[in-house]
Amino acid sequence: VRLHNCGFWRPKSLLDTPRFTLSFNSQHRRKHQDSQALWKHEAVQKYLETLNKEYQQVSHLLRADSKNDFEQRTLRRRCADLSPIAVAFQDVKEAEREVQELEAMCRELDSRDEKQLLELALEEKESLDEKVNMLCRKLFQLLVPKEKYDRSHVVLEVTAGRTTGGDICQQFTKEMFEMYQNYADYKRWTFDVVNYTPAEIGGLHHAAAHISGEDVFRHLKYEGGTHRVQRIPETGLSSRMQRIHTGTMSVIVLPQPEEVDVKVEPKDLRIDTFRAKGAGGQHVNKTDSAVRIVHLPTGLAVECQQERSQQLNKEVALRTLKAKLYQQILEKQLSQEQSARKLQLGTRAQSERIRTYNFTQDRVTDHRISYDARNIKEILSGREALDKLINRLLEFAEIEAVTEYLENLQALEGGGG
Repeated sequence: VRLHNCGFWRPKSLLDTPRFTLSFNSQHRRKHQDSQALWKHEAVQKYLETLNKEYQQVSHLLRADSKNDFEQRTLRRRCADLSPIAVAFQDVKEAEREVQELEAMCRELDSRDEKQLLELALEEKESLDEKVNMLCRKLFQLLVPKEKYDRSHVVLEVTAGRTTGGDICQQFTKEMFEMYQNYADYKRWTFDVVNYTPAEIGGLHHAAAHISGEDVFRHLKYEGGTHRVQRIPETGLSSRMQRIHTGTMSVIVLPQPEEVDVKVEPKDLRIDTFRAKGAGGQHVNKTDSAVRIVHLPTGLAVECQQERSQQLNKEVALRTLKAKLYQQILEKQLSQEQSARKLQLGTRAQSERIRTYNFTQDRVTDHRISYDARNIKEILSGREALDKLINRLLEFAEIEAVTEYLENLQALEGGGG
């Protein structure tokens, strides 16, 4: 708790918090499965009432116009922060009042046995419940501080893992890369392939792409990690044995801010050129236009073979290298700030699978949020079904951020701090 500039007490706001880490590991938080459930929590109601009261006080002080210019500017900034939250808060409360009125009407209709009207009222209630949850989600999105890199473009890499028997990892890696390519198209992002190393039998060993557009990192930041596949191979000896094989592939998502201020000395680079291996059938160069750059101090290596021009490939590879070096700096900062946490920002610290794609059961399971989705083909098409899964992850992350803040606030108040 701290003293506000204008003389009244308020708790330090979630709006003032620079960053939250999202672990997806808090078992006792699983009771808040959606935004509407969290909204009903007593601590949330108390906190929002506090913000709403502060908004009323700040608005009153602004109308009084009795402060100096500096205090006026401070109040106006605070009012701008609180205004959308206060409006969203009132919107949720108004929608809840509509639900309560409808529920009361349903009870009366039920007692009179007016079945047709009751069915219409129940349909309306279902629609209102969806509206309340949507408004709650909007409110919590306003509360949670924006991640520094949410609006950034990304470098996305996929790499096949290993399996015993069959070549399901390479095939699955190809399907996953195409899924993200389709998702980029669905979100109207730009998807530029910068490296593509196909496997001999039609799968994919490794590929990388630059994805640019609106809020790309925000949507893809939780895709980084180990993805597991369980399926019966479609070709080869293993397919005739009709035995389920398990394999993995990894996804890495690196935020790429527009201005990456990383100094790279030419003497620290080894630049090799070679012939492109072929980019998924797009083209195969007859000249050494593909470029590999190795950063000698760190051992980091990047390749680009998609452009016909060696110079363009070199520029793209250098940009990717800078993004990776920048990521190392970011990871070091994060580990210093949150040594006890694991924040998934597309690193190679993939100690366990994040998602399983079980083809025999036609089910995709995200283990971090205990979310099951049927119809793997719809997920792999990279459209509505994948977008729904990604948005569920984002909602869970928002819920956890708010819950963590309130837990810390309660601990602070309980300790007399």
